[in-house]
Amino acid sequence: MRLGVIYFSKTDITESLANAVIDGALTVAGTEIYKHRIVGSEIEQGRYANNAVIDELSQCDAIVFGSPTYMGSVSAQFKTFADATSELWCDQKWSGKLAAGFTCGSALNGDQSSTLQYLITFACQHGMLWMGIDAAPGYRDFGINRMGCQLGTLAYCPDGQIHEIDLATAKYQGKRIAEQLNKMGKA
Repeated sequence: MRLGVIYFSKTDITESLANAVIDGALTVAGTEIYKHRIVGSEIEQGRYANNAVIDELSQCDAIVFGSPTYMGSVSAQFKTFADATSELWCDQKWSGKLAAGFTCGSALNGDQSSTLQYLITFACQHGMLWMGIDAAPGYRDFGINRMGCQLGTLAYCPDGQIHEIDLATAKYQGKRIAEQLNKMGKA
């Protein structure tokens, strides 16, 4: 089974979350990873132009999307990538793939859930199957999901440092997706 992780990270916090997702996924035997960090040089005249990345992601069974929350949504860099997938959308080429997402922000109520909602909408437009976090603090408390967000991994980093529980949540998310791919017979 092949899991793709695509994200933008300016301060490396989002990259830390991406790496934790990957670490979790790799605990499940048979998992292959395709990882890509969106960089500014891939954006030409406001359009994401690295079609090789989109082709690689198209070969994945699941894709995890990541972006810091900027002004209540994904970063402009991530948005250019999302817009560049519109040709795939026309033919629903990602339909049936699993999808998940992660984000981070520096304010306690910094609208990070809006970023995750954007990622959900993006995945659903492609016909993908969204996987949230199935661990609610106080009910199914696995020592993760300290922010209580069921949509995906949400990190709160007020001092520019990522909290160990947020990293543990991302790792759990990666493992959960890989286990689900196993159940679906993608291994």
